[in-house]
Amino acid sequence: QVHLVESGGGLVQPGGSLTLSCLASGVNVSRSYIGWHRQAPGKEREMVADMFGFFDVRSYADSVKDRFTISRDADRNMVYLQMNALKPEDTAVYYCKVSDYWGQGTQVTVSA
Repeated sequence: QVHLVESGGGLVQPGGSLTLSCLASGVNVSRSYIGWHRQAPGKEREMVADMFGFFDVRSYADSVKDRFTISRDADRNMVYLQMNALKPEDTAVYYCKVSDYWGQGTQVTVSA
């Protein structure tokens, strides 16, 4: 049985940073597609960052390029999203995805 548990969300001021974590069980993050997606109120879920393939090819949404970084720790079976220079428009529920499995989401709110 696969479980993905996100943590690290919260309230942060514009310009601040947060690191989201995703602990995976039942699926190996080092051999799978991994990604972070987000959904803001009234909007569709969108891909924020992902990584896949033998060479760990990373891709980012244009809106977060140069501010967000996706990574994984194979030893701990965890996935991370480092978020810097946060903006109010980054406010959303962030979901971890590993292979075809989703976490329950963690709320990120960027507000003064």
